[in-house]
Amino acid sequence: MARYTGPKTKIDRKFGEAIYGDDKAFEKRNYPPGQHGANKRRGKKSEYSIQLMEKQKAKYTYGILEKQFRNMFKKATAASGITGEVLLQLCESRLDNVVFRLGLAPSRNGARQLVSHRHITVNGDIVNIPSYQLKAGDVVAIREKSKSLDVITTALSNSSNVYEWMTWNNETKQGTYVSIPARVQIPENINEQFIVELYSK
Repeated sequence: MARYTGPKTKIDRKFGEAIYGDDKAFEKRNYPPGQHGANKRRGKKSEYSIQLMEKQKAKYTYGILEKQFRNMFKKATAASGITGEVLLQLCESRLDNVVFRLGLAPSRNGARQLVSHRHITVNGDIVNIPSYQLKAGDVVAIREKSKSLDVITTALSNSSNVYEWMTWNNETKQGTYVSIPARVQIPENINEQFIVELYSK
């Protein structure tokens, strides 16, 4: 199964929020897709349904497939700390996510492409694996030959996000993944406890 490349607004409407960022189409039709999407008299969702939706939301948000996500959950379970929090920290520590957070791409899909096309280095070495797990202190930079790419310069000029757990130097075009973010610092609207409950059944 390939990654989802269909209409993003449809996914936003499914979860009732713009998980891919600003979406004008979603603002106009912020109810579930389908023939009865605008019907308010929908049945109450089961506990399983709520848990499954939360897992799917996390997977779509970070662009992770089921097998990868399940492996990350196993890793989070084996690690010390709160499983749900560790799971989100592993998602945040992915190279494609950090490239997105640093403002080098307007979306995680765009960040994944930059990494896959060998435009990004970690500690001076080219890394073309989007799921590469960064450690605190790792330096993420734009490859010298890629610094003038329009897609990167445009993304940087439009980026205004600042995160406490990473720094960016616009002159050298490199950033540092200073520390693993605490749960309160991660802005995604995901209830990780539901995911833990789902996988623990």
